[in-house]
Amino acid sequence: MGAARSVIVLAARTAAAVLLAVGMAGCAKGPPRNLDDACVIFRERGGWWEAAQESYERWGVPEAIQLAVVHQESRFRHDSRPARRKLLWFFPWKRPTSAYGYGQATDGTWHDYQRDTGKRGADRDDFEDVADFIGWYGHRAHRAAQVSKTDAYHFYLAYHEGPAGYRSGSYRKKPWLQAVARKVSNRASRYERQYAGCRDDLPRKRFWLF
Repeated sequence: MGAARSVIVLAARTAAAVLLAVGMAGCAKGPPRNLDDACVIFRERGGWWEAAQESYERWGVPEAIQLAVVHQESRFRHDSRPARRKLLWFFPWKRPTSAYGYGQATDGTWHDYQRDTGKRGADRDDFEDVADFIGWYGHRAHRAAQVSKTDAYHFYLAYHEGPAGYRSGSYRKKPWLQAVARKVSNRASRYERQYAGCRDDLPRKRFWLF
């Protein structure tokens, strides 16, 4: 009876641990508690930190710019979409674009990313995939329009307008977009200062649930 009881207790503890892990992973779909501090974000979401690092190492777009773009595009909401238009000023209608997820990538651009990288299973509501996408997009804009990968202001203009639109100077006729790009640049600078102060203290290579 003693051995059987031990087996039952062990099984119950294992099941509880699995349920806790699943529950924590599910909760991780919500935004971090503090969106204004890169160190807090990366400590809370260690898997995000490693994903941002890997994207930087592969594509050259700094982690702080990745975070600033995600903050602007979705406020770190995994299922973010543009607001629906109104039909007759009242009834919900179609959305203006197919943008979705952390980085608000459209269907067509995301398919380009999947094709170019071979990541057919990548999802726009997965931060790891979106961090890599932002790096890939920066690399693409750099090749097509000579956009610096470390200049958050021009990076965001190209991210919003596309390399061709950026090259044509379409953003010059959009003061509101230039103002948003300045916000992104300022946030990226703030994130970079914070990150520089905690980068060496962040825990490395452990088992992340999210």
